[in-house]
Amino acid sequence: SARETAARVAGGALCKALLRALGIQIVSHEVRIGTVKAPARTPVPADQEAIDRSPVRCADADASVRMVAEIDRLRTARDSVGGIFEVIAWGVPPGLGSYVHWDRKLDGRLAAALMSIQSVKGVEIGDGFASAQRPGSKAHDEIVTGRDGRLSRRTSRAGGIEGGMSTGQAIRVRAAMKPFSTVPRPLATVDLRTGEAAVAIKQRTDACAVPAGGVVGEAVVAHVLADALLEKFGGDSLTEIERSMEHYLEALP
Repeated sequence: SARETAARVAGGALCKALLRALGIQIVSHEVRIGTVKAPARTPVPADQEAIDRSPVRCADADASVRMVAEIDRLRTARDSVGGIFEVIAWGVPPGLGSYVHWDRKLDGRLAAALMSIQSVKGVEIGDGFASAQRPGSKAHDEIVTGRDGRLSRRTSRAGGIEGGMSTGQAIRVRAAMKPFSTVPRPLATVDLRTGEAAVAIKQRTDACAVPAGGVVGEAVVAHVLADALLEKFGGDSLTEIERSMEHYLEALP
């Protein structure tokens, strides 16, 4: 699995380079490892260097220390632990994706890409699961006129995507990773030759892969956004893409 995701991270680096040239930057960080949750915060691109210095890639220094302790505790107990990482894309123009075609909806494509990462068992766009507990008046992003006269939103609960298309706000997605199944303390299984109860073989394994998962998440999000951006603006060169994107943005109300 690590060999497969390594290839996706390499390809994602090229996608991130294209997006960065067009003013789009992607940041990832860990928001939960086991029972330890980081304070609510949405990192900006300038925070990436500090996040990468954290051994668990957490934007909050205190939570980072507690996450490390949680991993060490479970490693000592011969167990493994999962968690949640978040990916934020800044500078995405409005209109990427489709509100008509089910297979081109931007949130669906991002969800599929993140769900395809090994160990990921849940994906959330914006406030996804939290919004399921709110009344409609508290779950949506009201439209207002900004200081520059352009339309904007008061909040960002939808995570930058509505109706299958980007809104121009930062795109925010989360993925939940389960703990490794190859735990140092082998689990019960069945011997397929005899049909009798057995114990799984003991394999070398890490205690937690969530920090690495965030890096893979960045790559797959970059791939989806680069694909959607080229669909929207086309072109055979960066200059053509930039020109098409600039004209499109100038024409927005």
